[in-house]
Amino acid sequence: MPHDRIEKSLTAALSSLAEAGRLKGAESVFDGIIGPDEGKGPRYRIAGEGDKAFLRMNANNYLGMARQPDVVAAEEEAVRQYGAGPGAVRFISGTWTPHIALEQRLAAFHGREAAMIFSSAYATIMGLLPPLIDDRTAVISDALNHNCIINAMRLAQPKEKRVYPHLDMDALESELKAAAVACERAIIVTDGVFSMRGDHAPLREIMALAHRYDDEFADNVLVVVDDSHGVGAFGATGRGTEEITGGAAADLLVGTLGKAFGVNGGYVTGSQTIMDYLRETSPFYIYSNPITPGEAAAATAAVNLLGSSRGIALLGHLRAMVDRFRAGLTDIGFETVAGEHPVIPLMVRDTERTTALVRHLRDNCILATGLGFPVVPRGDEEIRFQVSADHTAADIDEVLATLKSFGT
Repeated sequence: MPHDRIEKSLTAALSSLAEAGRLKGAESVFDGIIGPDEGKGPRYRIAGEGDKAFLRMNANNYLGMARQPDVVAAEEEAVRQYGAGPGAVRFISGTWTPHIALEQRLAAFHGREAAMIFSSAYATIMGLLPPLIDDRTAVISDALNHNCIINAMRLAQPKEKRVYPHLDMDALESELKAAAVACERAIIVTDGVFSMRGDHAPLREIMALAHRYDDEFADNVLVVVDDSHGVGAFGATGRGTEEITGGAAADLLVGTLGKAFGVNGGYVTGSQTIMDYLRETSPFYIYSNPITPGEAAAATAAVNLLGSSRGIALLGHLRAMVDRFRAGLTDIGFETVAGEHPVIPLMVRDTERTTALVRHLRDNCILATGLGFPVVPRGDEEIRFQVSADHTAADIDEVLATLKSFGT
């Protein structure tokens, strides 16, 4: 059947995105990795770029787990034992031993009763919030929460949707008070680490407010934290924002296996009752294949590695590289957002200059993500750098020298 008219409409929509500066464009295609050598970390080949070798400062593989021998070996062994894919959704054809082992390991790692895995962290949030939200629920969300939280709230259609200014605890308290007038359940939802800025939620204060107003709601106040950028990359033992803020434990904690753990998939941890309920009601769990048995085995190996002396050493090296890069930006005269996380924004505050600086970095074989208007508000334009334990002091110094050659 011809579809020329819809393609004409879609082409016009793409042109509008391009004119607005919101078109993402072609993706880089990586076709090879050059291992660490002569004091430098891995470099990456990009199709169409000849013999150039690129330093990645735009990846979420915060601990370099994706290429750790123990992690790779665990996946290879599980693939040989169980095959390349799961075969079907879990409630139809059953589950695999590596899935159960991973859920038990994640629950223990976070000190929760239970955990369940999803195909991604995005799917976790989409599969978690709607089943817990009904026509009596108020959802209260930080203004800079991730897109998955925004879309989950749209899908759920709560009785009240309330958004408080970023990290503003006075405003959060006001929203809780207002929600108590007409709602019987409240869900406070926040990122742990905010992916564009590298700052983090004050979980201790959020949990204190939830406890203070819990009796105002017939079905309690639940706190949901998506700490996908925090778990594995943040805290002395990699337990994320909860650890950094002094052990304030959220009611439901969401994490990813695809960033610091270097594999694929997402998960939620919490009480056994809530996990049991979600297994019966969450469409993103019930009707979607899980990660493969091989991925589950690799993720368990990554969690185990993080808990070992080698994992603690990786975290220590990561913190040292983060400190080196932050200090270097300040010495050069660039503006950044204070924090300890390996997401480090360089605040350029001008779209054209952001584009030019990203191009300058790429011309010098350094990959970083530029965010210009209208993707971010005018005046908040930035380049997001992401430091990894794969990086060496020489790598960090190379990036700083390249930035310095551009000028502040």
